[in-house]
Amino acid sequence: MQPSSYPSSRSVTGTPSASAGISTVNLAARQRMLSQRMILQTMLASQGDKDKLQAAQRSLALFAESQQTLLQVSKTMDAPSARKVDAVYHGEQGVGATIQLFTKMVHSALEYIAQRDNRQAAAVAELVEHTDQVLEALNKATTVFDEISKTKSDSMMRELTGIVSDIQSVAREAKVVSFNALVIAARAGQFGREFAVVANVLTGITGRIDGLSREAIVLAGRS
Repeated sequence: MQPSSYPSSRSVTGTPSASAGISTVNLAARQRMLSQRMILQTMLASQGDKDKLQAAQRSLALFAESQQTLLQVSKTMDAPSARKVDAVYHGEQGVGATIQLFTKMVHSALEYIAQRDNRQAAAVAELVEHTDQVLEALNKATTVFDEISKTKSDSMMRELTGIVSDIQSVAREAKVVSFNALVIAARAGQFGREFAVVANVLTGITGRIDGLSREAIVLAGRS
C-alpha cells in the first residue's frame, strides 16, 4: 500500500494554522527544530510507541503547513526580497527539493509504522541518513530570511532617523518663533499679555516635542 499525501495541520490537530502571527525568520528557524523532533519521534514510534507516532504526525503536519507558508511569503515581499526567497528554494542550488523530499520521507516512514509494514525499518534508516542534508538546507533558508529581516530593519531605522530629524528641525524653528513672540509680547506691555500666554504654550509644546524625539532616538537605537 502506497502512502497517501500528508495531511494539513488542521486535519491532524483540528486547530487553525499554527504559523499565523510568527515572523518568517522565527518560522524558518522553527523548521530546523521540527525536523529534528520529527526524526526522533519517528524513531521512537518505530519501536512501538503509539503516542510518539501521533506526536510525529502532528509535527509533520505543522512542518508541512509552515513550509507552505514560507514558500508563499515571497508574494507579499518587495521584489529584491522575493527574488532571494525564490532563489533559495527554487534556484539552481535551491533547497526546496531537499525539504520536499524530507517531508515525503517522514510521511512514508510514519505510514509504514502505522500500518506495521515491514518496510518501516528501511524507511526510518533512510530518514536518519538525510538528517544532516535537510538540516543544512533549512539552515540555508533561515539565513536568507534573517538577511531579509535585517535589511528591512536597517531600512526602517534610516527612515525613522530621518523622520525624527525632521521633527527636531520643526521643533527648533518653533522655539525661535515662540522666543520672538515672547519678545514682542514683552514690548507690547499689558496689550501683549494674551500673546505671551500663547507664546508660552507654544514653548511648552516644542519642549515636549523635542523630548519625545530624543526618546524615539533612544528606543530606535535599542531596537
